[in-house]
Amino acid sequence: MRPHLKLSIVIPVYNEAASLSQIIERVRSVDVDKEIIVVDDCSSDGTADVLRGLPPSLDLVRVYHDINCGKGAALRTGFARATGDVVVIQDADLEYDPSEYIKMLIPIADGRADVVFGSRFAGGECHRVLYFWHSLGNRFLTLLSNAFTNLNLTDMETCYKMFRREVIQSITIEENRFGFEPEVTAKIAAMRCRLYEVGISYSGRTYEEGKKIGWRDGVRAVWCIIKYRPRRVKQPVLSSEAAVSQSPLESAALRESATRSR
Repeated sequence: MRPHLKLSIVIPVYNEAASLSQIIERVRSVDVDKEIIVVDDCSSDGTADVLRGLPPSLDLVRVYHDINCGKGAALRTGFARATGDVVVIQDADLEYDPSEYIKMLIPIADGRADVVFGSRFAGGECHRVLYFWHSLGNRFLTLLSNAFTNLNLTDMETCYKMFRREVIQSITIEENRFGFEPEVTAKIAAMRCRLYEVGISYSGRTYEEGKKIGWRDGVRAVWCIIKYRPRRVKQPVLSSEAAVSQSPLESAALRESATRSR
C-alpha cells in the first residue's frame, strides 16, 4: 500500500496582512498530510511581521524576498522548497476555498492525472457575481491558450493548479508576474501531462478590496501564450512510470472527504 500523499501548499503573498492568518488557518483545517510554504514577496503593509508573529509550527515554512519580484517569482521560490508528493498553489486573498483540495487530489491519487486545474467555470459550485469584462477577459485568454496548446481547458487563469511535485519541479519558470499562468500551462502541454479540471467555487474580491491583477497583466498573458507555445519550448516528456497512485482504499477516503466538505 502506498503511503498517504503529502500535499505542499505554496502561498505567494504580497500585501495580504489582513487575510494571511485566516488563510493559513483555513489551509490547516484541511484533513491531509501537508506542509504550508508561505513566500512573502517583500510586502510593504506588515505582512512579513504577521508571518513572523505566527507561532512556530512544523507544518509552516516561511520564506522572505528582499525585493518585490512578483507572483511568478514567489511561486518559483516556493516550488523549490516543496517536499510533498503533490504541490498546489493557494492565494492569500480568500477567493479560493482550501477545502476543495480534496476533490482536486482524487484524479492524482487515482493515478489518472499529473496535473489538476480547479475551474471557476466548470460545474455548479458557488460563485460571487462580479466583473463582466474581467470574466470575458479570462475566457478569451483561456480560448487563446487552448488554440496554441490544443487543450480544452475552461479556466487557464485559475489560481488553483495542482501538480505532482516531480512535474512542477522539472519546469523552469521564467515569468516573474502573472504571466506564470499561461507559461506553466503551455509547458505542461508540451510535456504531454495528463491534465484534469475540477469545478471549484469562487469568492472573488473587488479592486477596492485589494484585487491586484489588471489589464496590463492581460496584455502580458497574450504575449506569454504566444512566447511559450509548445512548439517553441523544449520540456521532457513525462514518463507514465513515474505517475503517483494510491490504493483504492486511500482514493475512496479522499472521495468521502470531498463529499463531506461540500
